[in-house]
Amino acid sequence: MTSGNTSSSAASIKGCCCCLVLLFSFLALLSLAVILVIVLAIKPKKPQFDLQQVTVQYINFATTNPPTSASLSFVIRMLFTAKNDNIAAIKYRDSTFTIMYRGIPVGRGVVRGFYQAAHSVKNAQTTVTVDRANLLQADAADLVRDIAVNDRVELRIMGDVNAKIRIIGITSPSVQVSLDCAIAISPSKQSLVSKQCGFDGLQV
Repeated sequence: MTSGNTSSSAASIKGCCCCLVLLFSFLALLSLAVILVIVLAIKPKKPQFDLQQVTVQYINFATTNPPTSASLSFVIRMLFTAKNDNIAAIKYRDSTFTIMYRGIPVGRGVVRGFYQAAHSVKNAQTTVTVDRANLLQADAADLVRDIAVNDRVELRIMGDVNAKIRIIGITSPSVQVSLDCAIAISPSKQSLVSKQCGFDGLQV
């Protein structure tokens, strides 16, 4: 009798466990379906992240004679504008932007992560300091010509912006937006001459 009761109890426990597993699986699938419906209803849009302004605080260069090598130093402040057209908030992670001169990385800027409310515009800024970035022969000659003759140094700013959309307390998978800006600065005027940015392949 004892053996029969034990077997019956074990079967009951096993049956209850199976029911619990099925119940939790059903609830998980139901929650996922609800979230999916909400996401589709909200139709989340990618955040708009644009380089709004570049301020040249300092620029200088030193070169050998003849120009077999040169060093470039500058300090620029970059102001970015984040626009959120969603009815949900956005959480940004740290974003790193690479500064390049003629394809050569010369510096980096970091925009710290931040939280942005729905239907809002927020500014974020970073200061990039490049201290004596070394350029060799051909690039050194180009830099001398850009500064001394053209008074125009062209730089490229590239980076990825990672963000997550928060819906009813739930964070979506990461959304990545690429930013690619070509800027030109005037060494004599210590100012920005031109700016053209590509945002996910679209001009902004």
